[in-house]
Amino acid sequence: MNRRGFLRAAVSLSAGAVLLPPGLSRAAKPVEAESLRAQRLAWAGVRLQLGKDTLFLDPLSDPSVWGAALKDPLVPMEVGEGNRYVLVTHRHPDHFDRQAVRQALGDTGTLVCGPDMAATAAASGFRVRPAPLYEPVLLNEFTVTAVPAVDGYGDPQVSWVVSGGGRRIIHCGDTLWHGSWWGIGRQLGPFDAAFLPINGARFGWRKPVSDVHGVLTPEQAVAAAKVLGAKLLVPIHYGVAPSEDYREVPDAEAQLLAAARARKVDVELARPGEWLTWRPRT
Repeated sequence: MNRRGFLRAAVSLSAGAVLLPPGLSRAAKPVEAESLRAQRLAWAGVRLQLGKDTLFLDPLSDPSVWGAALKDPLVPMEVGEGNRYVLVTHRHPDHFDRQAVRQALGDTGTLVCGPDMAATAAASGFRVRPAPLYEPVLLNEFTVTAVPAVDGYGDPQVSWVVSGGGRRIIHCGDTLWHGSWWGIGRQLGPFDAAFLPINGARFGWRKPVSDVHGVLTPEQAVAAAKVLGAKLLVPIHYGVAPSEDYREVPDAEAQLLAAARARKVDVELARPGEWLTWRPRT
């Protein structure tokens, strides 16, 4: 092959074209790649489906974690015959629910977490793959990257960027506001959807009580979505009945929608069990 022929072939390959045997003038239509589907689960949980593979983020199925305080229905951890993965943002039981993780992974799946909780996860009997910050991990057709987050108790926590099927999402557990949003957005954004906590929880069981929000408020979630360059903000981590030791901001969903309208941020409200349409509903 001469130089011109080589360059033409290289350009065709980079554009995703199919090389033809001699004598054929037209390639068959390429098979379309599977697209990424996303389902909201209870509390902060999200399920991603790509072909036969399933990836869960912070799944929750144990009713004893929140008891009657959580209004969300607990969505079953139904998994098909493909590969299984679970990503966990941090070790708190409403995000690292061992019962849900076992159901999601079965006997062959892999739990991916930050290095700080890898030993704890392995001691629970899971196959564990640690993921240092900003180091992409390939999980078959998924690419996942741990990025910074800040926990209201000061415990180690990460957020997750997941790419696959032509889409990219970020899932932010129950982080509070921090200064890494801009770097995440510049390096890994924009995002088709940002799953962000919105309940602005105040904790009473850590003494002395700070009375400061330990989780993103609705207004802060909108600001984070704006900085991240998210096409959609999908709220998670809200809807617990108040108690003496755990108080959410009142009417978190209404506050979110008002703040989103003011800053022209699109929101899709997905109830537990619903699949995203990837279009604004509000």
